[in-house]
Amino acid sequence: MDIGTVAFYIFAGASLLYVLHFGFYLVGANAYDIWQLRRKRMLSHRKHSFTPLVTVLIAARNEELVIERCLRSVQQSTYQYLQVIVIDDGSTDLTNMIVRQYIRKHPGMNIRVIRRRRNGGKGRALNYALKHYAEGELVMTLDADSIISKDAISNALSYFHDPHVVGVAANVQIIDEFTILGVLQRFEHMIGYRAKKTYSLTNCEFVIGGVASTYRMSTLRSVGFYSVDTVTEDIGLSMKIISHGNRNRKIVYAADVAARTEGVDSFRALLKQRYRWKYGSLQNLIKYHHIIGSTDMKFTAMFALYRMPMAVISEFILLAAPLLWGYALYITFSERSLSLFAGAYMTITAYLLIALWFDENTRLKDRFLLSLYAPITYFIFYIMDIVQIVAVLRCIGEARQLLAQKEGNSVWQSPPRIGQDVSLEQS
Repeated sequence: MDIGTVAFYIFAGASLLYVLHFGFYLVGANAYDIWQLRRKRMLSHRKHSFTPLVTVLIAARNEELVIERCLRSVQQSTYQYLQVIVIDDGSTDLTNMIVRQYIRKHPGMNIRVIRRRRNGGKGRALNYALKHYAEGELVMTLDADSIISKDAISNALSYFHDPHVVGVAANVQIIDEFTILGVLQRFEHMIGYRAKKTYSLTNCEFVIGGVASTYRMSTLRSVGFYSVDTVTEDIGLSMKIISHGNRNRKIVYAADVAARTEGVDSFRALLKQRYRWKYGSLQNLIKYHHIIGSTDMKFTAMFALYRMPMAVISEFILLAAPLLWGYALYITFSERSLSLFAGAYMTITAYLLIALWFDENTRLKDRFLLSLYAPITYFIFYIMDIVQIVAVLRCIGEARQLLAQKEGNSVWQSPPRIGQDVSLEQS
């Protein structure tokens, strides 16, 4: 078998996999939307007697530009039985002063700030608050640069009527920033979170981010809270919970728990962010590799035999992307036909528009505006592919440390913030 034939089969296999996944996500997301409508109809006929104390944890380091905006969104929540804790993890700016001023201005709000002199890392900061100060039956975590919608907390509570649900992932969008980088991140989040609908419906979700994630306090205690041996403490926590079994301990995605967060504002910051995410993701895949292909009945087949293996396979496909691009260019020039690129372009663009127009939390005005960007977004996505490839290659360069599961530098630095004023109606 010659090289050309091998390249063809690799290209055809990867293309088929992508098409099948798009179809799977499309059908699954639509099925989720139907399930969500039925769920809300059932909830509307149920008497709501579940009113637990919810602890909202906000870990912050040098967040003077955005911390008040975050607190304001929590204060305006429709659910008010809250305990709000800000953990100032060694800030050197005015973060602590701004929070204390906010507390004085709003004496009726159950809020406190914990000052940690040393930058010990986000996971340790959250653990400190959870172990010593958190009193809620449920815990929601927020990044300081994020905001939540008024009904985010009350909507999150509704999922815990199911006793098997132990964690709820929010629908996180990027705050409006109509630059190439801003539009790229916004579409990426929109597509990624639409895929979570399918994962949630098939009970194979295992990644909960740090923005507006909600957990049962009893579950956090049972697993020993956050692990601090990976650089992505949020992925580490959700994986830690699921490693005890996902058949009866479900993590679900809540499309109606709306939150917004700032995207990075430079390609340098994007490279740094995606390297950290990729490194942390690989750390956790290695740490919990025993789940991949497991036949243990505490795991669902979709999770152990599909979702986890695909998380690994996708990294190899990503590494092969430059070869696939090269082969596609070769076919295009040798056949003198643009049909290959035209097919890919139309498929991706159509999927983008579907994700956009079926998104529950995007205003009609923004749908029209982002639709104008959709025709060029296919080409912009190649930038993100390159960023992801660079991140994987950097991780390969750190393979020895990754495989040895050595703990990296635990301190954290918040990226530069824009700090723009965002109305809560947008969230």
